[in-house]
Amino acid sequence: MGFDLDAVLAANRGENFSLYARHINPQLVRVLRTIGFDRHYVRGEGSYLYDDKGDRYLDFLSGFGVFALGRSHPAIKRALHQALDADLPNLIQMDAALLPGVLARELLRRCHPGMGRVVFTNSGAEAVEAALKFARAATSRPRVVYCDHAFHGLTYGALSANGGEDFRKGFGPLLPGFDKVPFGDAAALERALAPRDVAAFLIEPIQGKGVNVAPQAYWDSVQELCRRHGTLLIVDEVQTGLGRSGRMWAHEHYGVLPDLMTVSKALSGGFVPVGAMVCSEKVSDAVYSSMDRAVVHSSTFKNNQLAMVAALATLETIDDEDLVDRARVTGLALEKGLAPLLERYELFHEVRGKGLMVGLVFGAPDSLRQRARFRAVEMARSGLFAQTIVMPLFQRHRILTQVAADGVNIVKLLPPLICGQEEVDAFVGALDDVLDDATRGSGLVYEFARTLAKASLQRDR
Repeated sequence: MGFDLDAVLAANRGENFSLYARHINPQLVRVLRTIGFDRHYVRGEGSYLYDDKGDRYLDFLSGFGVFALGRSHPAIKRALHQALDADLPNLIQMDAALLPGVLARELLRRCHPGMGRVVFTNSGAEAVEAALKFARAATSRPRVVYCDHAFHGLTYGALSANGGEDFRKGFGPLLPGFDKVPFGDAAALERALAPRDVAAFLIEPIQGKGVNVAPQAYWDSVQELCRRHGTLLIVDEVQTGLGRSGRMWAHEHYGVLPDLMTVSKALSGGFVPVGAMVCSEKVSDAVYSSMDRAVVHSSTFKNNQLAMVAALATLETIDDEDLVDRARVTGLALEKGLAPLLERYELFHEVRGKGLMVGLVFGAPDSLRQRARFRAVEMARSGLFAQTIVMPLFQRHRILTQVAADGVNIVKLLPPLICGQEEVDAFVGALDDVLDDATRGSGLVYEFARTLAKASLQRDR
């Protein structure tokens, strides 16, 4: 008897969390159960998820940006079925396959003219690893500079450039030669680059952890300083790229021309893991410098035919459905819809980001009574208030969001680029309800806070 997916799903229905806790990560299951996110999803389509009870959830997390085209996009499914039916020769290794070349050409066509080569990877973190290696090889310099609050992945090179101490804790010593500077601080960057021993400055155009943005003047300085000191500029577009910000690449908002760029997440179409490191010909030739170095950097699955097909179909779908401009327009609609809430609620301080990468910033209100309630939540755990927004959005309104980073009161939104006014209106209405509840001092939000604080205290013991 052959493998039967339907039979496997039926035989194990309802065991999601018990199996995951037993065999993968019990602490994650504990977190999900504590915050009430323990649902049994059975289907995903477009901007929505569906659970085993038939309830529909608006997905404003989109797999950390993977599902830019929404879930189960028919164009990507159709392309993958074609690829499977074609019996394509895959991973021959001693070969120069056609589809990777086609995909590389299509990616480069969407980049600035200084980019000339592509290295395919299996993830965003692996693309960052490639960029770090290539930058050191191209410059013969040892150091890498990165920003506080950065997130570039969790493999060792990427982790060494990760600005989140919680991710780094317990895994040291990390790689030598990595130095941190404050995001948005051009003077600090100039001091770091001045010794002229820095191979690369690695930066996100919009920081994923916190949805932090920097002004145009900073980006002008970044470009000038890197060129003046001979430092290569690596722009991490793993989450921001492929239309998320309302431009194909978020660095285009600032007129920056990177030497190397990392891409992943949305490139997969939500089906097959794929990433890419894009760089200049000069950087690439410094690594692949002779025939005996032709495979000095590689990975087994880098040119997987299914990944190449998914990525090609994704790029074409982005163009066909005008999703880059659609993200811009929907982002403006979301900003317009949220503006009255900023006026109405003292707790709601700011909307930041670009396109459909949005951070909602919350903080202490001016009125004494509301401030006292806010501080009571924050005394239990810093950044806890944002979670008391995320939880009722999910439990009461079935909208999936996330807190932007540990210890901050910022709720992060990463809606699919296919969403429109209907989804914007649903989210704004839901947030209005939750903030009204919090402002009136209803027990719902603060009961969530007490539940989380209790679980947190137990975890920290």
